[in-house]
Amino acid sequence: MNLLILESTCDETAAAVVNDRLEVLAAAVASQDRLHEQYRGVVPEIAARAHVENILPVIETTLRRAGLGLQDLAAVAVATTPGLAGSLLVGLVAAKTLCVALRLPLIAINHLHAHIYACRLASGEEIFPCVGLVVSGGHTSLYRCASPLDFQLLGGTIDDAAGEAFDKVANMLGLPYPGGPAVSRAARHGDPRAYRFSRPLLNDHERLQFSFSGLKTAVRYQIAGPGRIDPGAPRPAEQTIADLCASFQEAVVDCLVGKSLLALEKTGLKTLCVGGGVAANARLRERLAEATARAGVRLLVAPLELCTDNAVMGAIAVERLRAGLVEPLDLDITAGLVRGPALSLPP
Repeated sequence: MNLLILESTCDETAAAVVNDRLEVLAAAVASQDRLHEQYRGVVPEIAARAHVENILPVIETTLRRAGLGLQDLAAVAVATTPGLAGSLLVGLVAAKTLCVALRLPLIAINHLHAHIYACRLASGEEIFPCVGLVVSGGHTSLYRCASPLDFQLLGGTIDDAAGEAFDKVANMLGLPYPGGPAVSRAARHGDPRAYRFSRPLLNDHERLQFSFSGLKTAVRYQIAGPGRIDPGAPRPAEQTIADLCASFQEAVVDCLVGKSLLALEKTGLKTLCVGGGVAANARLRERLAEATARAGVRLLVAPLELCTDNAVMGAIAVERLRAGLVEPLDLDITAGLVRGPALSLPP
């Protein structure tokens, strides 16, 4: 069976065709980076309009690359949560239209669960049960993943996501958009011990939560001084920028690694799977590898091409189709992240 998978949760319009043996037959992604670059962040209305323009060409390109026609599809899957409302709606309407026209089942995908499943898809190994860390521009969350159909939230950020903090720090320092890769590049030439930024909530061993808003503010104070906001101030020297980036990055990585290890300890699980755009960060990957090796834990990190938003990771829909979990055609999106109570674990 061949599944068409659509992804439009934020600013990437993507499609993929995957069969029920988890073989990726084709994929395509239309990026919107150039559209949002001047704003140093994603503008929801612009993103939604671009999805409208891109969704059909991306579907057509994917089917052509797979050498398939619409008649060769067995189901259509689409990410319906979480994400930007307008962006999600474009993907869902396209998926519903195809399902009605072709009389195919509709499968809903949780975008965050799909980021973790990218580790399963790329490795070809069984990863469940595991602790899953999703770290991206909009989300920083830890899950206990009992199976592809059973994800329980352990905890997440109480304010900014890690990727959002990277983007905002890049903007403060005049680095190009997207900010995460720019900060990472600058940090290669910096001293991670040059500035001693705090590690929010790292020493809280009761809660599996993150906080990056204060860390972002601390960087701002290092640039301009407490209480000062001077947009006309001269740009810091290149070495200062490198040191700030390296020190900020190290603080974020410390928090992500520390809380991931705490989640493993509290759950007793021995596999950590990591996905999301920030999972592409080289320093994070390095530190996670070191920490899990010391702890005797298996680490699986999504490959670089599956870290940023894509439709291939939506192959988790194959698991839902196998279980008969299809959706009615009155399915709606859920734009915000439905957090609910974090899973209660023993101290």
